[in-house]
Amino acid sequence: MELRTGVHLSETMAMRLSAAATRTGVTKSELIEAALDRFLEPDNASAHFAIVTGFTKLNDQIERLSADLKTVNEVVTHHARFHLAIAPPLTKSEQNIASQVGAERFEQFAAQVGRRVERGTSLLQETMNQRAVANKDRFARDLAVSAARSTNYKSSEPVRRPSDTVDSATRSTPRYGERFIVADATHSRPPTPSHSSVTRPAVAGATGGLALIVRVFLPFAVGYYLSYLFRTINALIAAPLTLELGLDAGDLGFLTSAYFLTFAAAQIPIGILLDRYGPRQIQSVLLVVAAVGAALFAVSDNLLVLFVGRALLGLGVAASLTAGLKALVLSFPKDRLPFLNGLMVMVGGLGALTATSPTQLLLTWMGWRTLFALLAVVTASCSALIYLLVPESASTTPSMRGTAMAGLRKIYTDSHFWRLAPLSATSVGTAWALHGLWAAQWLADVDGLDRAGVVQHLFVMAAALSLGALLLGVLADRLRRYGIGPEALLAIVGLLFIATELAIILRCPMSSYVLWGAVAVVGAATVLSYAILADYFPKELAGRANAALNVFHIGGAFVLQSATGIVLEQWRPVAGHYPAIAYQTAFALNLGLQIVAWIWFSFSWSREPR
Repeated sequence: MELRTGVHLSETMAMRLSAAATRTGVTKSELIEAALDRFLEPDNASAHFAIVTGFTKLNDQIERLSADLKTVNEVVTHHARFHLAIAPPLTKSEQNIASQVGAERFEQFAAQVGRRVERGTSLLQETMNQRAVANKDRFARDLAVSAARSTNYKSSEPVRRPSDTVDSATRSTPRYGERFIVADATHSRPPTPSHSSVTRPAVAGATGGLALIVRVFLPFAVGYYLSYLFRTINALIAAPLTLELGLDAGDLGFLTSAYFLTFAAAQIPIGILLDRYGPRQIQSVLLVVAAVGAALFAVSDNLLVLFVGRALLGLGVAASLTAGLKALVLSFPKDRLPFLNGLMVMVGGLGALTATSPTQLLLTWMGWRTLFALLAVVTASCSALIYLLVPESASTTPSMRGTAMAGLRKIYTDSHFWRLAPLSATSVGTAWALHGLWAAQWLADVDGLDRAGVVQHLFVMAAALSLGALLLGVLADRLRRYGIGPEALLAIVGLLFIATELAIILRCPMSSYVLWGAVAVVGAATVLSYAILADYFPKELAGRANAALNVFHIGGAFVLQSATGIVLEQWRPVAGHYPAIAYQTAFALNLGLQIVAWIWFSFSWSREPR
């Protein structure tokens, strides 16, 4: 007995059923009955279910593979965009060291990948899972923020088609690949194109604006302030030391230059350590050494102990400028470095300003021994400030193990470096030697000024140093916008310094405040020198390049300060004062070296194709 059952079919299925019945010569009922019988058979039902399940899993795998491919494409696109549109091209002189560093980094990368493969763990999967857990409730908002941010950077990104972006609407539930892309867009988007932006997005993102100034710039600026204070304070304490310990001009020159001797000797090792471990750790440790040197200087009772204390001071503050510059290179865009360098040197100049009337008041009140004990406490506090306040990201640099000597060879065999070093060393070194000691002696012995007049001139020189550093930084920043590099400005400063020294030697009827103020400004020309080095060498060599040039600055100051004292001793002092001809002879020798260096720099620079 057959039962009648009504079945509702779609129009398409009804047409297919009619065609099958016509083709096979059987009725529609027979076809439907045969199909149901086959479908409802237990074995066939299991097989059909297995097939459907397999296809479902395969479809899920294909969807996941598609998401993974989109993630990989997005990562590769970001990476390519960064190197093509953001990272500056390397010059031929930079390619050798870049190849060496790149080969070492690739070996480390390959080793890390190998360890991951052996352990069977996926860093990509691990990162995605972490991001998914962290942003489970914020995915939609993050995606919207990412899209808005990407719009803000259209000017620095290649044109992209809508099809190049992962569309979150294609699936109702966001997958881990999409979360990864959001994380990449949010945390790795490049900043404004600059040479220094390659390794600093994390720093800029973690601390921005005022916080970056407070946590990075100011701690290192305070350290450089102390460095300048220790460098120039001997001009004021020379008289008390002479009276108490019976020192002559040669002893003063030897004692004061001890600071420059250890300062210069430490520059190359410090440069390597800065590139290896970062400025935070190196500067905080060295300032402890400076604190010990200040304490030893305070309790010394003879020339030898004074020399050791002064030498420890030089060693302890040897990284004050280069560590600060390294931190700036890691934390700020390249086109702002001349201004920030100038600001750093300006703060340091305030240390020289402190070593005038304020220090004279403290000397009158507490004496030089108590003053140095107080400075030891302040220096130790600055060390703790840098260690605790500076973010670790501002000191993170690539490991340079095995490439330190290659980097130094690169620097010391570069023709650009040897074009710059003689002029920078003779100009800055002479300015530091004069400001640190011999300007005060000239003013007392040759110009016949009393103690108050000497202190007033030193105050003006310190103020000129601070303002000159800021002025040179601003000028270099502005002139660069018009295609004029810091080399041209350094040549002008060198020429003006030669004219100023000539006017001092010939005792031209000009204001001594103007002449000695101009001398002090040249001491801030390091602002230009370090900006020039930033153009010559990649940031991986910033610490060593600055230190390599600082060897010449400090070494030049040491030699010139000591040599001036030796020349002065060739004349017999009258009533404790050396004659004018002695100073004029010593200063003229320095001037001759500067003229030769200026000619070398200017002519080689003018012949270089640009």
